[in-house]
Amino acid sequence: MTILTGKAEARRRLQPDRSGVLRKIWQHRADYAYVLPAIAVMLIVIAYPIYYTIELSFFNTPPGLQLRDKIFVGFDNYIAILTSPVFWTVTSNTLIWTLGSTFMSFVLGFACALALHRDFFGRGILRAVLIIPWVISAVAASYIWKWIYHSDFGIIGAVLVGLGFTERPPNFIDSVSTVLPSLIVVNIWREFPFAMIMMTAGLQTVPDQLLRAAKVDGANAWQRFWHVTFPHLRNVSTVTILLLAVANFNSFIIPWIMTGGGPSNASHIWITHIYELAFGRQRWGVAAAYSVLLFLILMSLGYFYVRALSGNEQKDGSE
Repeated sequence: MTILTGKAEARRRLQPDRSGVLRKIWQHRADYAYVLPAIAVMLIVIAYPIYYTIELSFFNTPPGLQLRDKIFVGFDNYIAILTSPVFWTVTSNTLIWTLGSTFMSFVLGFACALALHRDFFGRGILRAVLIIPWVISAVAASYIWKWIYHSDFGIIGAVLVGLGFTERPPNFIDSVSTVLPSLIVVNIWREFPFAMIMMTAGLQTVPDQLLRAAKVDGANAWQRFWHVTFPHLRNVSTVTILLLAVANFNSFIIPWIMTGGGPSNASHIWITHIYELAFGRQRWGVAAAYSVLLFLILMSLGYFYVRALSGNEQKDGSE
């Protein structure tokens, strides 16, 4: 009897004190009342659309059929996506677009940050000029570059013809082989100032004492950069690359305005293909399934982003 009583007492101690939890909630009821409107807005604006998109991905919505008359098909939309040749074309374009834009934007932005980190006459003006591509509207930039690339009236084609490099203006965004690299160039031009700003901020955290000590010890410029500067920029570099990757993976304005995914799906990436499926072909179920897959990918990138931020906070706390 004593043993049973002891086991019951141990089990009671292991269980959470529900009355204590409720008491704490009641004691902080004013705090919860302040955040309740924000939680309600988040549930309406974020949680419900996510839930509805996941639910819609299991239904078929043929064109002409009312959305309320959707047909349950289970995982057929996901199977249709993964077995479609268009899916792999769009996925390949998305990977090329994301990796190419992210890598080159970071490299160019990092190079500009290193160049502008030195003190010279006109540095402030040059910084302001280099930030212009990032601050102007993406829609305006897309239309400007669309005219620059124009095969008949574009300035690039006119200059090449005038200098005798080619007999006729090249088709930058009208050719299957050149459209995606041309769009990546525009995206790099648009995004490298962000990487430059981030890396410039990171360079401000590198201790001058360490650089001067390394110089006194006989380290050349490359050795000072690799052994002193770069280790201090590892965390901010990770955060910058992840932010660029998420933005590029979810990019829409430049490819849609400049090409609309053409020609022949050569510039379609995931987000533009989802938009065309939903609002062009009215295949809401397939578009929702695509959106769920995209959401999972972005959530995985977000996980690494949070890990990188947490690592920075722990490092700052230890210091």
